Amino acid sequence: MTIDLPDAKDVNLKLEPEGKFFFSATSGVDKIPYEIDINLFDKVDVNESKASIGLRNIRYLVKKAENKWWSRLLKQEGKPPVFLKVDWDKWVDEDEEPENKLGTDMDFGDFDFSKLNMGGGEGLDDDDDDDDDDDINADKDEENDDSDTEEEVAAEAAPAPAPAPAPAPAPAVGEAAATKA
Repeated sequence: MTIDLPDAKDVNLKLEPEGKFFFSATSGVDKIPYEIDINLFDKVDVNESKASIGLRNIRYLVKKAENKWWSRLLKQEGKPPVFLKVDWDKWVDEDEEPENKLGTDMDFGDFDFSKLNMGGGEGLDDDDDDDDDDDINADKDEENDDSDTEEEVAAEAAPAPAPAPAPAPAPAVGEAAATKA
């Protein structure tokens, strides 16, 4: 479950084995209180469930006590509360096997990857200390190079020969051919 609440303070999370979930926190300059108390569809494993409180949201990975399909999230039937939405990015159908994709469920919060200096910026290689490496890499590149040779490039760049001049049209019937005098 993800609770979108930026700058949450005094966060209180409580999950009971019977499936009762309680959340409360305050947010904003006015410290507006937020609270939710819901009953999940079935029993949960409190020890395997994990919470993560970030700057923008609170995530709670709720582990079911039994590995079986729930027909809905809440015990109550009917229309769910307006504040409850499905996260379709995390949805898994009953007949689908969960795939173990490493890192797909990781929350990086407000981590700024641009500060890691992992390349891509201009002027990062201003010192000429590694010119030897460039020469070695250039030799390897030449061996595997499929680009055109200088002769091929010059041949492609040369202008195409001019077309042969068209022959003079034959005089039409009844016309005399012009002659030089």
